[in-house]
Amino acid sequence: MADFKTVPADAPMGAKLMTWVDNRFPASQLFKDHMSEYYAPKNFNIFYVFGVLSMVVLVIQIVTGIFLVMHYKPDAALAFASVEYIMRDVPWGWLIRYMHSTGASAFFVVVYLHMFRGLIYGSYRKPRELVWLFGSAIFLCLMAEAFMGYLLPWGQMSYWGAQVIVNLFAAVPFIGPDLALLIRGDYVVGDATLNRFFSFHVIAVPLVLLGLVVAHIIALHEVGSNNPDGVEIKDKKDPKTGIPLDGIAFHPFYSVHDTFAICVFLMVFCAILFFGPELGGYFLEYNNFIPADSLKTPAHIAPVWYFTPYYSMLRATTDPMVTWLCGAVGLAGLVSMLSLKGRARIAIAVGVLVAIALLKTFDAKFWGVVVMGGAVIILFFLPWLDNSPVKSIRYRPTWHKVLYGIFVVFFFVLGYLGIQPPSATGTLIAQIGTFFYFGFFLLMPWWSTIGTFKQVPDRVTFAAH
Repeated sequence: MADFKTVPADAPMGAKLMTWVDNRFPASQLFKDHMSEYYAPKNFNIFYVFGVLSMVVLVIQIVTGIFLVMHYKPDAALAFASVEYIMRDVPWGWLIRYMHSTGASAFFVVVYLHMFRGLIYGSYRKPRELVWLFGSAIFLCLMAEAFMGYLLPWGQMSYWGAQVIVNLFAAVPFIGPDLALLIRGDYVVGDATLNRFFSFHVIAVPLVLLGLVVAHIIALHEVGSNNPDGVEIKDKKDPKTGIPLDGIAFHPFYSVHDTFAICVFLMVFCAILFFGPELGGYFLEYNNFIPADSLKTPAHIAPVWYFTPYYSMLRATTDPMVTWLCGAVGLAGLVSMLSLKGRARIAIAVGVLVAIALLKTFDAKFWGVVVMGGAVIILFFLPWLDNSPVKSIRYRPTWHKVLYGIFVVFFFVLGYLGIQPPSATGTLIAQIGTFFYFGFFLLMPWWSTIGTFKQVPDRVTFAAH
């Protein structure tokens, strides 16, 4: 009791209440640490609003999800009808359902932009490796959450999309069939699958997701935010106050800034919500308004748009592509051997032979699963792949910027091809895009060091506006 704060007897009721809370919970201290006395770089730009927008969409998804669960029935015989009941008979049910479905796509839009900002400004570099790892884990959980939630309406595309993806696990050597059976809970996608996915979508994955979000924010506030210049503002502090010279308090400066961004985002979100929630079939496929029928396969099965780049990589992994990959491995091994001698050369030769043997041992379907999963997992290693002497793209050679631009173009092309029916030309383009995607990351330790880099300033560059 001796350490408790006290206030004068005539203090306002609000001050008394806040003091009472602070004596039992560090509310004011948390506000200072993470808002009013958390100093962020003063040169943030528009790319730095997508983190808070991700938080806004997360809240929308949780709140709307709670209301949807009140009326949804996780039963294969009743699920589709319960969604129709929500849409037609529950007061404002159509709004809640469309907010949730549009929110799923909005979540991936803002998360992809948030990750792109981290990529171009080097926000994954030291000392923010753990921030990036938590963020990548959030992305992985988000994909699991979206996939499981996609099955719940029990429409045609939901059912057959789940059928295709779950069957991919059967391609895993030795444990594949048992793994697919464990995921489905039955020999076909059915009531057991729906209940499994419902449990994970509503309880398990959201709990993990929330924990990762909290860890992501704590890790970020521990090391401080990055900025477009890649300059550490903690290196230049006022000798008297200890405040970074290039930092400003997050509250009220960036809290107002983010509030404006949230308002603009909600305007766009509501425009889509009220005038085009299906967005031409990209946010909600038209086949999903048809009840699931295990005896009638849709003409073309494709996942939602935010999975299509990885789905394209899966489809692009054919037997000829595996052969090309063997050739690429052999060529890389040959180049490595030319620069080495003795035992190192023998080790490389053995490694290349083992890699080619493995590639030829398992079929293309299995390697397609590996490629699709590897496209996401490789993001976790980004902090240790980039050896560039500078963080931000602003101070990298011009051709680096072109390389990043080509990477983005290929990502969009892969996304588009994943929606389209397979074709010979589309498969070839997807294979080129897949090679470029993995080459971008796997060769990064080499190409990120090449070129003439600009001098990074000691202080952040900032123009008042």
